[in-house]
Amino acid sequence: MKAPNKWLTAPLAAGLSAALLSGCGTEQGSGSGGSGGVRVGMSDEILSPDPAAGYDPGSWLLFNNVFQSLLAFPKGGSEPEPEAAEKCGFAPGSRVYTCTLRDGLTFSNGNKLTSEDVKYSFERSLRIADPSGPAPLLSTIDTIETPDERTVVFRLKVPDATFPSKIASGAGSIVDHREYPADALRTDGRATGSGPYKLDSFSDTQATFSANTGYKGTARPKNDAVTLKLYRGDRSALSKAFADGDVDVAYRGLSADDIAALETSDTTDDKGIEVTQGSSAEVQHLVFNMKDPVLGKLGVRKAIAHLVDREALVENVYKSTATPLYSIVPAGIAGHNTAFYDTYGTPDKAKAKQALRSAGITDKVELTLWSTPSRYGPATDQELKAIAGQLNESGLFDADVKSVAFDQYEKDIAAGKYGVYVKGWVPDYPDADNFTAPFFGEGNVLGNHYENAAITAGLLPRTAAAADRAATADEYGKLQDLVAEDLPLLPLWQGKQYAVARDDVTGLEWTLDASTVFRFWEIRKG
Repeated sequence: MKAPNKWLTAPLAAGLSAALLSGCGTEQGSGSGGSGGVRVGMSDEILSPDPAAGYDPGSWLLFNNVFQSLLAFPKGGSEPEPEAAEKCGFAPGSRVYTCTLRDGLTFSNGNKLTSEDVKYSFERSLRIADPSGPAPLLSTIDTIETPDERTVVFRLKVPDATFPSKIASGAGSIVDHREYPADALRTDGRATGSGPYKLDSFSDTQATFSANTGYKGTARPKNDAVTLKLYRGDRSALSKAFADGDVDVAYRGLSADDIAALETSDTTDDKGIEVTQGSSAEVQHLVFNMKDPVLGKLGVRKAIAHLVDREALVENVYKSTATPLYSIVPAGIAGHNTAFYDTYGTPDKAKAKQALRSAGITDKVELTLWSTPSRYGPATDQELKAIAGQLNESGLFDADVKSVAFDQYEKDIAAGKYGVYVKGWVPDYPDADNFTAPFFGEGNVLGNHYENAAITAGLLPRTAAAADRAATADEYGKLQDLVAEDLPLLPLWQGKQYAVARDDVTGLEWTLDASTVFRFWEIRKG
């Protein structure tokens, strides 16, 4: 799966905690979310309000609240449940998937939603195949049949038991066939869905939503309007907006320093501020180019694996707002193991030296760690400098760090110019498949020239076909063990999700989980 915009891991800039804890900025701003309205700020942008194009956290936040999918992830859950559908299920073999729609579904414009719209939405995304869109998630679809207005039958090219999770994501958003061109993106900045909210206005800096009174589904909105303010990478502006009372909630926009200060301060409660922490499956890896003359040597990669101190990175760089990660499948996702800890243990200079000597390497290893803070945040440079320091302190490496803009970074990775670089991953759906299938095989998102037929021709097809997801644990364990042995990448950390809000805002704990669905409807103010 090619998914450039889902690579997004961005710890944010400091300043919020100082303003709030010093007593500044505690008065409510003049802006209002309206009666029962909530104002949310985040540093992301919304790249597209069209489900055929948006494949970034900001766009999917919009999709999850404005559009319905056949299935959806319940709060705190990782198994999709019916949403626009009344029921869905596989025929034996996991290649034919049938859904029956709820009766009486309508779009926010009053148009009737039928199986025709479902078929149209999926075929449209596949036909447009926007480079920044989610079409790769739908690639197993062969044909779609609509025997009647309420029935949709998906026939898949191969058995794909993860298909329900894929269509429960933003990729499964259902659009009105009357308002979206069949072979082009919608360009008027509007969005017409059948979800719990309507998009009332949209610009580069703000989107406004109101409750969709015609919605029929599982959500029960606890507010009647949401104003989403977009700070487009300006983390200090988001911090100031929250400190000044211009937003009620700061989401995806707080630095590790800010969160750590607010969580440990004795005055946070006195200032009427609440920090909500949720689970997350967001991960970051150090990626090795298997064709690089230096990093292509297994002994060098093993030495690095024996030296990187994840605990120190998490504590010193990320202030414990992340946790050490020892496998490609994160904790909390079925199938997770600790393959890298089991194989390499805690940092050990003697074992690192032995790995190099066994490979015939006696001189210091010179290498450059490549970073792109414009995409992954300024803490990424700090993190890689810390890793370079850990390597150099061993006396076995002479490592430095270089940063480039994201566009150039991606081009250089594709051209094979980097030996080792960082990648972060925000999952599309909470299944081990989404932390493995995109990383291996032709066109994978790592771009590191790693090939292993045991994974791509064996383990991945078998796990994808298994209808009982819990039964895949052993196979995913084997896959993770193989990756730990081959070392095409080194897992670094798994993130935590945070939101900071005024103490009259409740429900945020139901918006922060491994599904990555930020549920407007769970938030109540006052």
